[in-house]
Amino acid sequence: MSDFSEEFTRPMTEDEQGETSVASGTGMHFPWLHKLVETVVIGGKKKKDFAQTTSACLRFIQEALLKHQWQEAAEYMHSYFQTLEDSDTYKKQAAPEIIWKLGSEILFYHPKSNVETFNTFADRMKNIGVLNYLKISLQHALYLVHHGMLEDANRNLTQAETWRYGEKSSSQEILINLVHAYKGLLQYYTWSKKKMELSKLDKDDYSYGTASRSMLSHSCKTSANLGTLIETPGVWDPFVKSYVEMLEFCGDQDRARKVLTNYAYDEKFPSNPNAHIYLYNFLKREKAPRAKLLSVLKILYQIVPSHKLMLEFHTLLKKSEKEEHHKLGLEVLFGVLDFAGCTKNVTAWKYLAKYLKQILIQNHLAWVQEEWNSRKNWWPGFHFSFFWAKSDWKEDTALACEKAFVAGILLGKGCRYFRYVSKQDHQVLRKKIKRMKKSVKKYNIVNPRL
Repeated sequence: MSDFSEEFTRPMTEDEQGETSVASGTGMHFPWLHKLVETVVIGGKKKKDFAQTTSACLRFIQEALLKHQWQEAAEYMHSYFQTLEDSDTYKKQAAPEIIWKLGSEILFYHPKSNVETFNTFADRMKNIGVLNYLKISLQHALYLVHHGMLEDANRNLTQAETWRYGEKSSSQEILINLVHAYKGLLQYYTWSKKKMELSKLDKDDYSYGTASRSMLSHSCKTSANLGTLIETPGVWDPFVKSYVEMLEFCGDQDRARKVLTNYAYDEKFPSNPNAHIYLYNFLKREKAPRAKLLSVLKILYQIVPSHKLMLEFHTLLKKSEKEEHHKLGLEVLFGVLDFAGCTKNVTAWKYLAKYLKQILIQNHLAWVQEEWNSRKNWWPGFHFSFFWAKSDWKEDTALACEKAFVAGILLGKGCRYFRYVSKQDHQVLRKKIKRMKKSVKKYNIVNPRL
């Protein structure tokens, strides 16, 4: 093991604690730190003060971490180990978790750290902080996965599966389920690679049948590890996705639908946009009725009105026979373009330009005015300034034309954005600009002619 590993992971000796300066295995000394954290002067005598020492060390470690000063953080951490001997019972019990969290962060980024160092530190912390054994095992496994050591991570989780300490508590049960689930996720990774290999085989080939049966057997074992966790309220996106994919492979559509429905609608689970996205994609694969698809996307719209699926939601609403859906379709498009991340979405502007023309032809001017009234004070500067006209035309002429059409309808021909784009001499877009001018003259809501 390296000097760094030995220096960082071993506890301080009594001799080291009594030294007149804080030293490290790299030869760095901090005599000023000793004055601040090791002693206080009372009646001319030096008295060790654990509370002062540990709190000061903790502050220095936190500051070093914020500044990404990993070497200094390791130096301070060496002194902070003495908190394990604190006479305060509460602090002594909390110390192992604090040391683990800070130490693992340092070891993850320290330039002299390596997998061997991290493994040694993790194993020692598991023994010191028995109550944190499962948490440490989980984080240790994730560290190994990050370094591509999947077999070691799986072995680590297998050991944690059998660990028990005292009476089984509810928090302990959740952690054990997490251990099972992460092990299932590692098994899913192997399963998905086999699935990819299977897709390359000829279905009439004998080897395809053998591989397919092996996949079915493997998915049953893996899904058992994942299934228990996702019944517990929480956000379990990667586990749910993996579980549903295996259920679909096994042909258990009913179970997959039930899992996704509960994940999206069960009030015990926290609000989660992804839950509705997974359910929608599943129903879409099943070719579910439009009404079901709309009901899922309507909830997603209420949570994330700028999501990319909102354009799909608009398309479905437009195909509906209900007028209220057609009105909502306009609201959805305006809602998408309210967000800065969507201002360059040419598809959204194209949909809005086309839909505005369509609903104005159908004499629904009031719908447009209702949406525009709440935006007329900020959309002109947000979307239709002279600056954006020049910028959009330079970057994407198609986007500029769609926006200019919308600007002309909402603000009239006097809008600076519309005027700038309409004056451009562009051979390919000349006809489109001409049509745009005629449409704006006819359909603008500033001076409606309908």
